[in-house]
Amino acid sequence: MADDAIGTIALEDADDIALADKLKNGREQMITELRKLIVGQEAVIDQVLLTLFVGGNSLLVGVPGLAKTLLIHTIAQVLDLRFSRIQFTPDLMPSDITGTDIIQEDVESGRREMVFAPGPVFANIVLADEINRTPPKTQAALLEAMQEHRVTVQGRTYVLDEPFYVFATQNPIELEGTYPLPEAQLDRFMFEIAIEHLEEEEELEVIRSTTGILAPEFSHAVTGPDLIAFQKLVRRVPVSDSVLRYAVSLTRMSRPSPNGDCPEFVRKWIAYGASPRAAQYLVLGAKARALTKGRHHVSFEDIRALAHPVLRHRVLTNFHAESEGRTRTELVDMLLEAVRVPSSGM
Repeated sequence: MADDAIGTIALEDADDIALADKLKNGREQMITELRKLIVGQEAVIDQVLLTLFVGGNSLLVGVPGLAKTLLIHTIAQVLDLRFSRIQFTPDLMPSDITGTDIIQEDVESGRREMVFAPGPVFANIVLADEINRTPPKTQAALLEAMQEHRVTVQGRTYVLDEPFYVFATQNPIELEGTYPLPEAQLDRFMFEIAIEHLEEEEELEVIRSTTGILAPEFSHAVTGPDLIAFQKLVRRVPVSDSVLRYAVSLTRMSRPSPNGDCPEFVRKWIAYGASPRAAQYLVLGAKARALTKGRHHVSFEDIRALAHPVLRHRVLTNFHAESEGRTRTELVDMLLEAVRVPSSGM
């Protein structure tokens, strides 16, 4: 549907309009900086940047060797933010992520006391590398940080610095030594960002650039305080009631219902549908996407463009879908067909 289908509803405050222009221009400058190291993957970069502008967390899924780690590390360098990488392994403990209390002797008094030693989660951008190679107990250590931007250790709560993001990488669950992420943790990721192999010419450029001397210097067009301001601006972008209802309808239609309120394919192939958090991220992501396109209102197309990364990891298939080879991507496609886009005459 065309972007003007819901009419032109503009941000009225001059400061907001100036900030919206800064977001749009800053995104373009960030992409220019990222291109000094990252080749291709336009959709992936777009979804990562939307995550930053909304203030969410995202899960990057792909086989090893597709530059998932490099992309997030490069973004931290471009933004000049503190970066921390946690390599998830089967023997990783929750305290290895959050930190722990240690006994330390006071030099002056000679007394020993418990002192908190912060873990690697105390950064602005945390990369949880190969998150599904550690058991669920350790994976869950990130839940409070992702949702509340704080951690609790030995009954004490420590607030994390803003801005704060968790980007997790995950190998396909069919690979050796992987553990499926619990549904509660999956739901806390705004996007599931699928990373595929590059086209031949792009892969050739990667090999050419990475086998030579490569030491780029980055300019910092967007800073941490800018991202915090962008996140507040995104929430002020107006959304029409019909667009909100469309996002909610997509989410509700994904849930199996015995009384016939959902399509037949949902009852047949979906075990659990998306939670209300999916609709929240559809709307927030659509607001950020509209701003990156230079618009101050949200269209139905903004919602549809983000349906796959938002819904894909929240639509859990059942045995029948797996036995018939139905993928979650196919099911989201079917949801988009099943839920009618309201007409422009609203």
